Amino acid sequence: MRVRRFPREARAGKPKDGPIRAAEVLSMTDTAASRPETSAKSLAGITVLDLTRVLAGPSATQLLGDLGARVIKVERPGSGDDTRAWGPPFVPDETGAPSDLSAYFLAANRNKSSIVLDITTPAGVEIVRALAAKADVVVENYKPGDLARRGLGYEDLRAIKPDLVWCSITGFGHDGPYAERIGYDFLVQAMGGIMSITGEPDGEPMKVGVGISDLMCGMYASVGILAALRHRDATGEGQFLEVSLYDTQISWLVNAATNTLVSGKAPRRLGNRHPNIAPYQTYRAADGHLVVAVGNDGQFRRFCAALEAPELASDPRFATNAGRLEHLDALNAALDPIVARADVATWVARLERAQVPAGPVASVPEALSDPHTRAREMVIEMPSPIVDGETLRLLGNPLKLRATPASYDKAPPRLGADRDTVLAEVLGLDPASIVDLAARGAFGAEVGPGD
Repeated sequence: MRVRRFPREARAGKPKDGPIRAAEVLSMTDTAASRPETSAKSLAGITVLDLTRVLAGPSATQLLGDLGARVIKVERPGSGDDTRAWGPPFVPDETGAPSDLSAYFLAANRNKSSIVLDITTPAGVEIVRALAAKADVVVENYKPGDLARRGLGYEDLRAIKPDLVWCSITGFGHDGPYAERIGYDFLVQAMGGIMSITGEPDGEPMKVGVGISDLMCGMYASVGILAALRHRDATGEGQFLEVSLYDTQISWLVNAATNTLVSGKAPRRLGNRHPNIAPYQTYRAADGHLVVAVGNDGQFRRFCAALEAPELASDPRFATNAGRLEHLDALNAALDPIVARADVATWVARLERAQVPAGPVASVPEALSDPHTRAREMVIEMPSPIVDGETLRLLGNPLKLRATPASYDKAPPRLGADRDTVLAEVLGLDPASIVDLAARGAFGAEVGPGD
């Protein structure tokens, strides 16, 4: 599949003057040559049976697909993955009506083949078992015990594929007081502590603007799968691994957690301030917000010199990071009127020359259209699976492997679009066998959204 990138001259160009609107991002043209063809893929020959939905599991399996694994996404009849309906916006179908490809679904489901199976029927269970026997990895995000009750648990499938790597993604894990709870990102952000330290000091607890618990859980899952595959290749043994949204969120408290464990004090919401470093926050410039990220005393001295306020660096209250934290209100009282004198671009240029980390606060459209985003190939185009000649604009993969780069071979699929291909190529079934399975209810009937 040819993937179009931004023209090199656009990737190297300067940002346009003035604000960038969402409509401009959607209308940007792209005439570059495709990504260089390569046959080298890190996970070539690996087959992943994807029994997940929503974001944590699909993001993990998309990453494996980008690295060359064959990913077979099993979806329920009628509605498929929950996120197919999470819109608007939706990609329009041939008639202009909303399709089963929501923008949300597009974010985590490329490089996958979709097959609809009704695992409440013996025929549907039969196909899942047959696919698992051909797979290297199974990834699922059912509640603990749900698949086992259908004869599709780890022990059931390990009996027919002893070297199977099984990854179970749950909200709260397979044991502990909350093991039976349903977990969603928002809930886990709340229970995992991150919302208590996000937001303004006098405001309400705030969630992060994207599903960070889901995404990081998916990332941990993919790392665990790769480790289990390495173990399998060395020993011939498969294994069961689990990762939960809750554990992931606790782990991502990082220094907020260790601050608490060391001091015994609960961290507070600080808005855009940092609990351990100063100045490390936003300031209001003449035309917008400027982020300043001073990480050490040398940077602070250069920062003050660039602001033409060297007296701040020599002030004993501000000479050390600990002092700046203790006297941050006084420091900001001095910095605020200075930063307000010039626009963001002026400060960014001046601080960049001084080797002080600083930057603007970009909107999502501005970030997507930034020349650096283009140069890093973080926005790609893939042919639409709906309308010939049209394209989908998606995010690229941040992994930049030189010998085995990420590949974008298959756009996010329509619901069940790859059933016959998967059953023929993976299981060797002929059309008559597929018709028989359909008659036995393997592919289900039209149903409404699940719970």
